[in-house]
Amino acid sequence: MGGETVPSTDLWSPWSMVPDCGAFLDHHSGSERLRRRKGAVFVKVEGGATSFASSSMYGVCGCCGALRPRYKRLVDNIFPEDPEDGLVKANMEKLTFYALSAPEKLDRIGAYLSERLSRDVARHRYGYVCIAMEALDQLLMACHCQSINLFVESFLKMVRKLLEADKPNLQILGTNSFVKFANIEEDTPSYHRSYDFFVSRFSEMCHSSYEDPDIRTKIRMAGIKGLQGVVRKTVNDELQANIWDPQHMDKIVPSLLFNLQQGEGTESRSPSPLQASEREKEKESPAELTERCFRELLGRAAYGNIKNAVTPVLTHLDNHSLWESKTFAVRCFKIIMYSIQSQHSHLVIQQLLSHLDANSKNSATVRAGIVEVLLEAAAIAASGSVGPTVLEVFNTLLRHLRLSVDYELSVSYDSSGNIGSKIIKEHEERRLQEAVIKTIGSFANTLPMYQRSEVMLFIMGKIPVPGMHPVLVSEKSGLEGNRMIQVMLLKSLLQVTTGFQTTNMLTALPTSFLDPLLAFTLMEDAEIRLLVLEILVSLIDRHDNWPKFSFISIISDISILKLKVDKCSRQDNLFMKKHAQQLYRHIFLACKEESSSQPHFEALYALLALLSIELANEEVVVDLIRLALALQDLAQTNEETLPVYNRCAVHALSAAYLNLICQLTTVPAFCQHVQEVIEMRQKEVPFLLPEDVFMENPRIPKTLEKLEGNVLFLQSKITEVLGGSGYNTDRLATPYIPLPTDEDRLSKRKSVGETISLQVEVESRNSPEKEERTPPEEITFETLKNAIVDSVSMEEQERERRRQVVEKFQKAPFEEIAAHCGARATLLQSKLNQIFEITIRPPPSPSGTITAGYGQTQSRSVPVYEMKFPDLCVY
Repeated sequence: MGGETVPSTDLWSPWSMVPDCGAFLDHHSGSERLRRRKGAVFVKVEGGATSFASSSMYGVCGCCGALRPRYKRLVDNIFPEDPEDGLVKANMEKLTFYALSAPEKLDRIGAYLSERLSRDVARHRYGYVCIAMEALDQLLMACHCQSINLFVESFLKMVRKLLEADKPNLQILGTNSFVKFANIEEDTPSYHRSYDFFVSRFSEMCHSSYEDPDIRTKIRMAGIKGLQGVVRKTVNDELQANIWDPQHMDKIVPSLLFNLQQGEGTESRSPSPLQASEREKEKESPAELTERCFRELLGRAAYGNIKNAVTPVLTHLDNHSLWESKTFAVRCFKIIMYSIQSQHSHLVIQQLLSHLDANSKNSATVRAGIVEVLLEAAAIAASGSVGPTVLEVFNTLLRHLRLSVDYELSVSYDSSGNIGSKIIKEHEERRLQEAVIKTIGSFANTLPMYQRSEVMLFIMGKIPVPGMHPVLVSEKSGLEGNRMIQVMLLKSLLQVTTGFQTTNMLTALPTSFLDPLLAFTLMEDAEIRLLVLEILVSLIDRHDNWPKFSFISIISDISILKLKVDKCSRQDNLFMKKHAQQLYRHIFLACKEESSSQPHFEALYALLALLSIELANEEVVVDLIRLALALQDLAQTNEETLPVYNRCAVHALSAAYLNLICQLTTVPAFCQHVQEVIEMRQKEVPFLLPEDVFMENPRIPKTLEKLEGNVLFLQSKITEVLGGSGYNTDRLATPYIPLPTDEDRLSKRKSVGETISLQVEVESRNSPEKEERTPPEEITFETLKNAIVDSVSMEEQERERRRQVVEKFQKAPFEEIAAHCGARATLLQSKLNQIFEITIRPPPSPSGTITAGYGQTQSRSVPVYEMKFPDLCVY
C-alpha cells in the first residue's frame, strides 16, 4: 500500500500503447472492478492475485491483454490472424450481443474500429479494412437506439477515409457501406451531422475518368448510388442541411445528367418503371441506374423544391448545347414530368417559359428546342395543371411567335454584348414557328372548355383585324410581317379550336370573337381565308363529323356515313338566330373570291354540311337551301367575272350540298328533283359535278356558256315540293341576296382606299368654296389607317350615345322626360320657322292673298306654317 507496483512483464503486448491503459482506467465494466484509494488502483487479475498501481503509472497496465477493456478485446477477437479467412462470425456475434447489452459502449466501439481501420489503410492491410467495414455494417443493422448517433460519427469518419483513398476498391467499399447506412431509419435526429463532403465526393466519382472502362463504370455507379443514399438520408430529416439548396443540387443533378447522357441510346423504359429485382439491378447500366435515381430524387421534391431541382437541368442543357438536338432534352423533361407530383407540373412549365424568355436572343434552333420540350411537357401535364396564369403562358408563346417573325424578316438578330450578329436561316425560324403553334394547341388541349374559350378570345385580341383592331405594324417587319403574324396567330387559333366542344355556343363564341373572325373571310389573302374557314368548321363540329365531309362528292346514301346527330338545342337556336345571316353572307362572299381553290371549296362544303347537322332547325334548313340556290345563280350570271374553274366549282359545290340537304330533310319529291338534275348533269355537263372539278387535273371546258334547262336546280320546283311538306313557302320563294354591311368597307383591301378617295373627290367637286380650299391631302397608308380608326371610333361613339338615350328613357323620372320632350318640341318649332322663312313661300290663304313686290305676300289669315300644333303632334 506504500505505492509500490507489481508489474506483469510476461503479459505485455507489443502493440499496446498508453492510450489503451488510459482507456482501461477511464472505462471499466462490472467484471473489471477498480478501486481507487488514496491514489492507488487495485486490480483483480485472473490468477487470483491482486496487484495495485499508482495513478501516475497508468500506461504500464495497458501492457497486459487481460487488463484491456472488454469492448476492445471483443473487437480484437473479430479479426483473424489471416485476413483471407474473413470475419470471425462467432466473435462478431459476441460483439453484437455486447453492443446491444451495453449501448453506451457503441461510440467507443466505433472509435476503436475507426482507429484500427485508419491504421490498416495506412499500412495497406486492405483485408483487415474489409473486415472492419463488414463489422461496422453488421453493428449498424443490429443496433437501433438513442446512442447510435455517436457511433454513426465514427462510421462516417471511416467511410470518408475510404472515399479519400486512391484505390477504386476502397472507394466502392466505402460507398456500399454508406448506402447500407442510408437505408437505416434512425429513431432520433442528428443535430450536427454534415453530408457536404459526401455530396462532393460522390459527384466527383460520377465523373470518373479511370483508364480501365470496367473499373470506371463501377466507380461511376458507386457515385450514383452514393448520391441516391445521400438523398434518402437527408430528404426527410428537417434537422439536416437542406439537400435541395442550390449548392447541393448544382452538384447532384449535373452528375446524374452526365451519366444519363452517356447512355442516351437507351430510351426511357416507361413513365414510371417498376422496381427491378436485385439481379436486374446488378446488370443495369449506369444510365439505367441514373434514371432510377433521378426519378427518385424528383419524386421526393416538394412544391418549394421543384425550381431548385429543374434549374440545374436547364443550366446543363445550356452549357453543353443540348437544346439543338432536342432528343436528350426531351428525354430529361419526360423523366421530370412523369416523376414529379402531377399538381406541380405547372411549375416546370413556368420555368421552361422563363428560360425561353431568357434565350429570346439566342439562335432559332435553341429556341425551337426549348419550345419542343415545352410541347412534350404540356402533353404529359395533367388536365388543368397549367396553373393559375393560363393566359400568361399563351402570351409568352405568342410574343415569341411575333419575335420569330421579326427575326425572319430582319435577317439578323439584335446584337448585344458578345452575341454578335448571326445570319438567320428561314427554315430554322419556320421550324420554331411551327413548334410554337403546336405547343399552343398542346396547352389548350389540357384546359377545360371554359378556359379554352377564354384563350380563343385572348388570341383573337392579338390578331390585327382590319378595321376592328389597330393594325400592329412592327418597325422591323412592316406590312409583310403583319400578314405573317395574322397567319401564325390564326394557325394557333386553329390548334386551340381543334376538339372544341361546348353545349352552349352562344356563350362560348360571343360576338366579340365571331365578328373579327368572320371579317377575315373577306380578305384577299387566300391562306388567311382558308384558315378562317377551317376554324369555323372546327368550332361547329362537335360530334367529329368533319372527316366525313373532307372531300366533296355526290353521296347516294348518307346512311353509310353514320353521322352523329343530336336534336338542336334551345341555345343552338338562339345562336343561329343571332349569327346565321352573318354566316350565310360570308359563305356567299367567299365563293365570289377569284383566288379560291379546291381546299377553300372543300372547307365551304364541310361548313355547310356541319351547319345542317349541328345547328339546323326548319328555318335554318330553308335559309341554307336558298343560299345553295343563290350560289348556283352566282356561278350562272358571272357578274363577278369569275374564272371558269371557280364557276364550275361553285356549281359543283351547290349540287353536292343540295344532294346532302335533300336526304337530311327526307322529302321524297325534293330528293327526286335533285337526283334528276344530277343525272342530267352526268350526261350533258359532268364538269358541273364535284367528281370532274375537284381532282388533280380538273376536266373543265375553256369557256362556260349560260346554262339552261334540266341541268339547273329550279327554285320554283323546290319551293313547291317543300311547301307541300310544311316548310315556309314565302321564305323559299324569296331569293337570297346578301346585304352589304360595314365589313365590306372595313375588311376589303381596296374598298377602304377607294371609298376615301371617292369621298375626297366628291367633296372637292360639290363644295361651294372650292377655290378657297387648300390642295387635297395626298392619300397615304397612314391616312387610310387613320380614316379607318376614326370611323370605327365614331361608330362606337354613336352606339354609346344611343345606349345612353335608351337608358335615360328607361330609368329617368317622368317629369324629366316630359320636360326634355317639351324642350325638344320648342327647339324643333324654332328650327322649322327658320327653314320656312328661308326656303318656302307661304301658300295662298283660303280668303285670298295680296301679292306685293319682291315676292312679298300679305295674308288675310294665318298661314299653315305659322300654325301652332299641339305637342302630341310633334315628333
